[in-house]
Amino acid sequence: MESLEGLDTRLLVDLLRDRINPSRLLGQHYLVDEEVIERTMRLTEEFDSPLSSNSHVLEVGPGPGSLTLELLRSHSNVTAIEIDKQSVEHLERVFGERKCTLILEEADAVSERWPKGITHVISNLPYQISSPIIDRITKYHHFEPIQLSILLVQEEFAHRMAMFSAPYDIGPLGLNLWLDFDVSLDRRVSPSSFSPSPRVQSRLVVLKPAIRSEAEGTNKQLFRIITKHCFSNRRRKMRTLLSKPPSRISRVSGWHRERWSKSVTKLLSSKSLDMEDGWANLRPENLEPIDWITIVNEISSE
Repeated sequence: MESLEGLDTRLLVDLLRDRINPSRLLGQHYLVDEEVIERTMRLTEEFDSPLSSNSHVLEVGPGPGSLTLELLRSHSNVTAIEIDKQSVEHLERVFGERKCTLILEEADAVSERWPKGITHVISNLPYQISSPIIDRITKYHHFEPIQLSILLVQEEFAHRMAMFSAPYDIGPLGLNLWLDFDVSLDRRVSPSSFSPSPRVQSRLVVLKPAIRSEAEGTNKQLFRIITKHCFSNRRRKMRTLLSKPPSRISRVSGWHRERWSKSVTKLLSSKSLDMEDGWANLRPENLEPIDWITIVNEISSE
């Protein structure tokens, strides 16, 4: 079997582009900047989770395999999920007869069952599936802890993940990530780092698992439903938003409209909440993460 020597980023991208025209519908912007790939690999060490033969990396949307190549050179076990048939065939041609530990799946990573034992998720994500993949990472992490995730996403999306600029970037995406992860923004990646070039800036983002003692015992499913419900109309005040039950409240075990109404009435009349006076007259983006923990815990205590 051949080694990985002789392969490089530009070659892999050119080999694929010779055969296909990248699809905008699939968000196919191939990473060609080796400095960005090298930075991605260094981040695993800087966040105390270096790759080794004991690592199992999930890569979503490997495309030409430019990032895949460096993951394999780290001797990691790599599972790559790619939805595009021609890209899969390209990856099979490139890596199929080489000495590496690659499992390649032709599937939709949003709906496909992810393998057990993932230690890292490292991907240049297609922009249009960033949100559902974040959701998959969070749900997977609850059952099988992931050591580290490094994602290349659209910069505006990265800002919302990290709640970079309050109140504009505050929302359910960042709040729900905050429950389980420290979110760190790394380098900005220009459109010229891709082929073909997207119209927007991108950003490397790191998700490192975090233990939030203040969120211990919080019903995370209820937290997600409440934050999504309140931010669905962020111009309204919290009092108005909470007066109407979330449309999906019945999906939480033991919850229904009557229980919600009773719990919210108690919440709004409480004089002992550890929150700023007048919080109910604020808009949702003006609350801190710990305020949402207080709200959810108070509602669920009924």
